[in-house]
Amino acid sequence: MKIITNWLRSNKGFIALMLGMLLFRSAIADWYTVPSSSMYPTLQIGDRVLADRLAYDVKVPFTDLILKHVADPVRGDIVTFTSPANGVRLVKRLVAVPGDVVEMRDEQLTINGVALQYQPAAGQHPLTPDYVGRQLVINENLLGKQHGIIEMPDRSALRSFGPVTVPPGQYLMLGDNRDNSADSRYIGFVKRELITGQVRRVLFSLDQDHYYLPRWNRIDATL
Repeated sequence: MKIITNWLRSNKGFIALMLGMLLFRSAIADWYTVPSSSMYPTLQIGDRVLADRLAYDVKVPFTDLILKHVADPVRGDIVTFTSPANGVRLVKRLVAVPGDVVEMRDEQLTINGVALQYQPAAGQHPLTPDYVGRQLVINENLLGKQHGIIEMPDRSALRSFGPVTVPPGQYLMLGDNRDNSADSRYIGFVKRELITGQVRRVLFSLDQDHYYLPRWNRIDATL
């Protein structure tokens, strides 16, 4: 016991720093390493993104208990959240809010009776690594918000569902890599208290296929 007491006394500054960092990450802002290709072309494997934990709610640190609402999540936001299926933290695009009626037919979304507009994306975009089938990069207009998605016509995927109504206090999440994402089509709607932050920028990115060299063009990139 004396050894432990002496160690704690000798390292109290370091311990305070670690506790402060944990509190900061739990309550204010957190960083998250993108582990999969489910958000290509928007987010790449190896991106380190910053999640603003105060964007929507103030929570009791280390819990999902909401103390105060700050703002409501809106369609098009990129968010981190705890999967209702297995508790794993995920990052996806928030596509529909409570009360929305959502339908997907052959990859195309309709929200509240309005069919979203789609067109091929111009220029070069990052594609899913280690996938040899066709990949189509398409611009999706999410009721006024443009962003890129990827479709894989040769891959087996859930391309149609609904119509469904998003329940009160819950949200529908989809990956931008539509045919390679475990999102609300598989895990269900996401309750507000499970949302852990909003992602607005990439801090930096390391390319694991090229010796983890930095992707210089993604340093402090806004989304």
